[in-house]
Amino acid sequence: MKTNRREFLRQSAIAGAALTLPAGAFSTLGAPAPGSVLGANGDIRVAVVGFNSRGMDHINGFQKVPGVRLVALCDVDETVLQKEARRQADAGNPVATYTDVRRLLESREIDAISTATPNHWHALISVWACQAGKDVYVEKPVSHNAWEGRQIVKAARRYKRIVQTGTQSRSNPGLQEAVAWIRAGNLGDIVLARGLCYKPRQSIGKVSRPTPIPSSINYDLWCGPSAMAPLMREKLHYDWHWVFNTGNGDLGNQGIHQMDIARWVLGEEQLSPRVFSVGGRLGYVDDANTPNTQIVYHGYKKAPLIFEVRGLPRSKEFHDPKVWGQNMDELKGARVGVIVECRNGYVVIPSYDSAIAYDKSGKEIKRFKGGADHYANFIAAVRSRNSGTLNAEILEGHLSSALCHTGNISYRLGEKLSPGAIRERVQDTPAMGESIERMTAHLTANGVDLTRDQITLGAFLKMDPSTERFVKNSDANDQLAGAYRKGFEVPSRV
Repeated sequence: MKTNRREFLRQSAIAGAALTLPAGAFSTLGAPAPGSVLGANGDIRVAVVGFNSRGMDHINGFQKVPGVRLVALCDVDETVLQKEARRQADAGNPVATYTDVRRLLESREIDAISTATPNHWHALISVWACQAGKDVYVEKPVSHNAWEGRQIVKAARRYKRIVQTGTQSRSNPGLQEAVAWIRAGNLGDIVLARGLCYKPRQSIGKVSRPTPIPSSINYDLWCGPSAMAPLMREKLHYDWHWVFNTGNGDLGNQGIHQMDIARWVLGEEQLSPRVFSVGGRLGYVDDANTPNTQIVYHGYKKAPLIFEVRGLPRSKEFHDPKVWGQNMDELKGARVGVIVECRNGYVVIPSYDSAIAYDKSGKEIKRFKGGADHYANFIAAVRSRNSGTLNAEILEGHLSSALCHTGNISYRLGEKLSPGAIRERVQDTPAMGESIERMTAHLTANGVDLTRDQITLGAFLKMDPSTERFVKNSDANDQLAGAYRKGFEVPSRV
């Protein structure tokens, strides 16, 4: 196609404007046109942002997908960044390196980004990437709070970007078949969907003075949108999960996977109209403030969704770190999984790719099994420009993440009470009462004195699912969004 002089000058002006944008401000000027991708007729060029832990799976996973080329890496820890850059170079794949994601997003040599940073960075990176014309694979939970998850959805829609959530169970044929089988009514109506996260979590320790930040880490960039304060825990990496300033506890860490499966089974496409939480950080005292023991009730009209978190082992004699993780509780054969109770039986989903159906007497009647490549599903959608083919499109990620966030909001607005007082308050939810009885027995077995170290009963919250706002509760609504540092604000208008 010929380009006349007027069009040439217009394009030159656009390119010049893009180069002068302030740091952190992105525009679709000069970005790939909506519905297109630079590598559509060749390799898809991927950059991975944040890979000290889960991000390494992103690197290895994308490099196994035919037609994908890893072209850039970004991490605020120079030691982590250069180590992986050397590994790539030694393997014959030199990559560009960045410590500041804003500089990476300015590159026209990148088609898609994949991010596994701490939770407090997920939404800002995702929105910025959409604005910069990049497709996005974002780890779970997709957001640090409910409001910013919806902002990613809006950005994906406005800029016509392909945005995949890292809940890989959705790509597995075994679970796809099991969910369809349950929803078809093969065991009758669903009575209850119960998610479980019984995963070993030991104390992170307690410090009396700030821990020095290694010189290799740009701590300003590490904090990004969250409050920048002295590090008051032993480790910067990973243990950020257990501090609300940057993480969401195990409910939003491991639990988001099972929360997503439970909501998927129920077929619910909105936030729950009722939510409350029960739990606490019990069994030890450390520098974390997220619950290590928690139950969340989501009162959907068709059937409730109950989620249980346990980080303590089966009982006190297993508190030795050497055996802690080998002696966790389980329920109907699942520790980290989902149990779907139906009128005529139940289904246990004990992993990301399998399920077992039982009749009312507990006799096994059917098994489901089969995995697939979640990264490949994302790349296929990037090529086709059809977000409808994504198995975990960003809206799904937002809704499941927000169920974790609203549960934590209830917890943070709660009050400490005796087990007896809590039982009285939850009389109208028998399934929740049964869950609380098992939880208190578990805590007692771990040597927790519930008359001294009381459980927190969260606020009983009602939500308008259409607006994703709590009904007549300003304190709860104030926690739907975060406060951001200057220069790292999640855009209110996308």
